Amino acid sequence: MLKKVKFLMLAVAAALSACGGGGGNPGQTDENYAITLRTEKVTLPVNVGSYPAGIGVYAPFTTTLYVNATKGGAPIPGGPNIFGCNTEYGLGSGPLYYLDGDPAHEDDDGNPLAFRSITLGANSGGNSFHFHAGNQAGTATITCSVTDPRSGRVERASVNITVGAGAATGKPASVRVIAQTPEFERLGYLGTKSNPNRIINQVGMQALVLDDGNQPTPDGSGAKVQIRILAGTEAAVGARLVSGNQSGSILQLSSIGGVALFSLLSGEETGPIFMEFTTDRFDNNVANGIQDPISIIEQISVIEGVTTPINFTDVDLGTVTKGVPFTSLLTVSGGLPPFVWSVTGLPAGLSVDASTGMLSGTVSSTAEERDYRATVAVVDKNKLSTTGTIKLKVVGGLPEDFAIGDCNSNAVCSLGSAPVGTSFTYSFVASVSDVTWRFTSLPAWLTSGTTGSAGVLNGTPKVNNCGSQRFLVTATKGSASITRTFSITVVTGATPPGGDPIEYTCP
Repeated sequence: MLKKVKFLMLAVAAALSACGGGGGNPGQTDENYAITLRTEKVTLPVNVGSYPAGIGVYAPFTTTLYVNATKGGAPIPGGPNIFGCNTEYGLGSGPLYYLDGDPAHEDDDGNPLAFRSITLGANSGGNSFHFHAGNQAGTATITCSVTDPRSGRVERASVNITVGAGAATGKPASVRVIAQTPEFERLGYLGTKSNPNRIINQVGMQALVLDDGNQPTPDGSGAKVQIRILAGTEAAVGARLVSGNQSGSILQLSSIGGVALFSLLSGEETGPIFMEFTTDRFDNNVANGIQDPISIIEQISVIEGVTTPINFTDVDLGTVTKGVPFTSLLTVSGGLPPFVWSVTGLPAGLSVDASTGMLSGTVSSTAEERDYRATVAVVDKNKLSTTGTIKLKVVGGLPEDFAIGDCNSNAVCSLGSAPVGTSFTYSFVASVSDVTWRFTSLPAWLTSGTTGSAGVLNGTPKVNNCGSQRFLVTATKGSASITRTFSITVVTGATPPGGDPIEYTCP
C-alpha cells in the first residue's frame, strides 16, 4: 500500500511540473514565439536626387521599422543575432540601413552603408532598423523572422512600403542617352568610316524616356522617341542611324521599359555629330505628330587618328616696328595635320595664313604703339582645337635712311687696311639710336669681344692674315634689320727697331 501511494504522489508531481506548476519556473511557458513588424510610413516619395538616408525631419525618404517578438505575451530573451530581416521583394525601390553609428555599418568616411538584408539583436524583445527609398517607384516587401530556440519554429512577419505611390504620370518629362557600347565608353569617340587606324566607326546606343516621377514611360503602341542627326557639321555628312529595318538621318522608335535601341554609323568626315532626341509629352507618341516636344541634344566626336592632344604654347614675339615687314611662323605640338589657324587682336597690317600658321605683314603707320595680346585658335584634322596667346609690342617706324655709317648700298664697303703687327680698332655707327650689332664670318684675328653689342671690332693681324677679307655686319632695331658686307685688307707693317722684317712683310 505504501508503494502505491508513493507512485501516485510522483505521478501528481510530474503532472504539475508539465503544467508549469510545482517546483518549475512560474514564468516559463510552452507557447510559441509571436513576431510583429511595423513601419512608421507605408509610403515614401521617389528619391530622384539620391538624397542620403537619415533620421528626422530632414530625411523625408527614410522610414523606421520596428520588429518585436513575444512568448506568452512576454518579451523574448535578449541577445545578439535574434532577428533576421531582408527585402523580400522590390529591392530596386530601396535598401535597408542600420543607422546605428556602428563603424561596421559605415564606409571609411562615416557614411551609412546600404544592405539588402540585416541581422539584429533583441533588447526587451525587439529592435529597429530603416528603409530608404531609391529612385525607382514600386512596392518593397520587408520580412523579418525569429527562431524559437526550444521548438526550432521560425516565425515571420512582413510589411509593404510603397515608393512613389501615385507619382508616375506616364507623360514624358525627360529623355536621355543611358548606354553605349563598352569600347565607345572607353574611347569617347568614333573613327571615320574609312579610317586606317582601326578605330570603331559605329556604336550601339539606348535612349530612355522618363515621366515626371523619373520613371520609365509606358511602352504601349506607337513610337516613343525620335532621333535625328542635325545638319551643319562636316561629320554629319554621310553619317546615319540604324535600327531594325530603319536607316537614315531620322528614326522613330518604340521602347521596351521606356528604352529605345539604335546604332550610329559615322561618315568620312571628322568633327562633331549632333543628335537630337525628342519625345512627345502630349500623348507619348511621336509617330502621329509631335505636339509638346521634350528634347535633348547629344554630341559624338568623330576622328581619323589618335594623337597626343593638340597644344599651342603662349609666345612673346618681341618688338614689331611700324612700316617694317615682319614674319613669324607659329607652331603647335600634338594634333593631327593639317591645321587651320586664326588669330584675333592683331595690330592693323598683320595677319595669319590659315593653312600654314605664318604670321606676316607690315604694321600700319596708324596702329597704336603699345603692347598687344592676340588670341590664337588652331583646329586640327580631327576638328579638335586649342587656343593660346601671342604677345608683341608695336613701336614707331624707322627713318628711311636706316644705314650702317655711310655704307647704305649692297656694294662691298671697305674698312681700309690694317698693317701687320699694328693694333686695329673700328667702331660702327648707325643712322638711328638703340641699335644692336651682329658680326658674321669675321677674320680670325678680329673679335667683337664684350663690346660687340656696341659695334666695336679690334685685333692685331699677323703675316698669315695678309690679304683682303670679307665679313657681314647686321644692325637691328626692333624687328627691322639691315645687313651689309664689309672688307678689310691686311698689309705689310712697319718693322720695329730690332725686329725681323720678315715677320711684318706680306708676300
